[in-house]
Amino acid sequence: MNLFPEAVISKLPQTGTSVFAVMTQLAREHQAINLSQGFPDFPVSEKLIELVAFHMRKGHNQYAPMPGLPLLRERIAEKTQALYGAVYHPETEITVTAGATQAIFTAICTFVREEDEVIVFEPAYDSYVPAIKLNGGVPIVSQLKLPDYSINWNEVKKLLSSRTKMIIINSPHNPSGSILSATDMAELEKLTRNTGIIILSDEVYEHIIFDGKKHESVCSYPGLAERSLVTCSFGKTFHATGWKTGYCLAPENLMKEFRKSHQFIVFCSNTPVQHALADFLGDASNYHGLGEFFQQKRDFFLKAIKGSRFEWIPAAGTYFQLLNYNKISQEDEMDFAQRLTREHKVAGVPTSSFYSKTANNGMLRFCFAKSEETLEKAAEILCKI
Repeated sequence: MNLFPEAVISKLPQTGTSVFAVMTQLAREHQAINLSQGFPDFPVSEKLIELVAFHMRKGHNQYAPMPGLPLLRERIAEKTQALYGAVYHPETEITVTAGATQAIFTAICTFVREEDEVIVFEPAYDSYVPAIKLNGGVPIVSQLKLPDYSINWNEVKKLLSSRTKMIIINSPHNPSGSILSATDMAELEKLTRNTGIIILSDEVYEHIIFDGKKHESVCSYPGLAERSLVTCSFGKTFHATGWKTGYCLAPENLMKEFRKSHQFIVFCSNTPVQHALADFLGDASNYHGLGEFFQQKRDFFLKAIKGSRFEWIPAAGTYFQLLNYNKISQEDEMDFAQRLTREHKVAGVPTSSFYSKTANNGMLRFCFAKSEETLEKAAEILCKI
């Protein structure tokens, strides 16, 4: 019974259920192979699971410190310095979060005020724009250039204004699998120099990069690091997306403000998981080699669909591959994705869902973080279309 219907005024009137949830539900209904949502279908390290159970039994089941377990923050600092040569103080510049999405929302909530402008590159992960709007900000969209999904820096320069508060970047990029280069970072540094613009850098796929390429983290660029919040994900790194544990790196002045919001949004993240991750990070081999691991899966999948009518540019990072279906159909992306799921029993995600305005480029995103058996079954179907 709706007693006060006039009181329910949506802050996100154009937003429905996430496309990932929609396509996953459709895949379930039609018993389709689900390559739509970004989660692995192979097991988490048995050692890591045993560590979580060990710490649960040891009694580490109550609230962790608000910024995160001290040992885990120390291990994150060691990892960041080893990878990027950047020094972050565990006590004041690192916060463990309930996944990277929470870290992203907290960063936007903390720094974006009413009418502040935030530059977003589309296609973009679907949480960015809603988070900006929920906090009264104004998303300013720059579309990535096809076919390589690169940034048009001349356009970005024109989009900057006195109201620009933040620029959100994502590399390796979801959904396209593209990566930012050293040249891109130099352009970003040049554009933001001597400004009050904050960079929010989504680097959840930092370890999943292919073909001998290098992940260009903002941490490696002092002129960017001084104004940046970097979000990372243990769920993506260790195949445990359901644990929802990540972290944020930022200089002390930014992190101080970030934590003010963090404590009231979630306070802290899962305690036994933090203990287990602190132990697991002690061995760097547990995250080195992820690029090679997923490159094998990318190559296996692309080889398996070589005889199909789809076209593609191999993903440079992430565990997603875009496939162009324009030689198969001229249908709207969502229509084709749903028909593919219902009739052919393979689910992908339309890239149009990553744009705030209508965009149909004939592209679907498929997740290859799956067993070879799953990928082989999906490829066999795709080759028959």
